[in-house]
Amino acid sequence: MYDSVARYVWARKGSKPCILSTGVHKATCLFGVLSLDGRQLFRQYDWVNGDNFLLFMKEAKRKFGKFLIFLDKSNPHRKNKKVVEWLKTNKNCIKVVWFPTARPELNPVEECWRQTKDAKVACRIYPSFGEMKGEIAGYVRTRRFRLDIVKYLCR
Repeated sequence: MYDSVARYVWARKGSKPCILSTGVHKATCLFGVLSLDGRQLFRQYDWVNGDNFLLFMKEAKRKFGKFLIFLDKSNPHRKNKKVVEWLKTNKNCIKVVWFPTARPELNPVEECWRQTKDAKVACRIYPSFGEMKGEIAGYVRTRRFRLDIVKYLCR
């Protein structure tokens, strides 16, 4: 989320400060996949929705071919009609396993997001939203996360 938040301001005592803003809140989202053999795929989109998730899944299918994917139970993954239909159509090459509800610690991709935040990539102040998006995209595309995926799935 790219948004400026004023925490402290100078104001006359007893007056209520007025802060002008554009009213625009910009956001970006990332989808990611890690494989047991160390391959990874990350893509950045403007919104978390079924259409963007479907674009991501098509890219994953192109890169990985036949695969097993673990997903959380968010609406774009589970309830979007286009996604559900596409997964049914591709069930011969894509098998979906659902993570238990409210268990992000089982998902190794969540560790990638944590490491990205810890690297201060997403937490710095950027001159523009586009520069922030570019920095995040560059980081996740060039970083090798090298996680032991089995460790996460066997908790």
